[in-house]
Amino acid sequence: MRVKKQPIRRCTGCGESKPKRELVRVVRSPEGEISIDKTGKKNGRGAYICPNPECLKKAKKAKRLDRSFEMQVPDEIYEQLEKELSTDGDAQQG
Repeated sequence: MRVKKQPIRRCTGCGESKPKRELVRVVRSPEGEISIDKTGKKNGRGAYICPNPECLKKAKKAKRLDRSFEMQVPDEIYEQLEKELSTDGDAQQG
């Protein structure tokens, strides 16, 4: 059997390239709505970020998600991402 190739994506926070499954996808729908894509299959423009709060801080400070989506990302999305990353970290540690 052939081994399936793992897609590589770049984190908008730290700039490191990692396998797609290790990253959290944030997506802008064609209607302009920004949300967290847990399935990785939502329709729209995607940006990826490491499940690391430090990467999120870097991305927010440098407005990298804003640049990726060519629009301002609402603070609610950053808050939602912070909650998402902190719960993922708790699950991985425990």
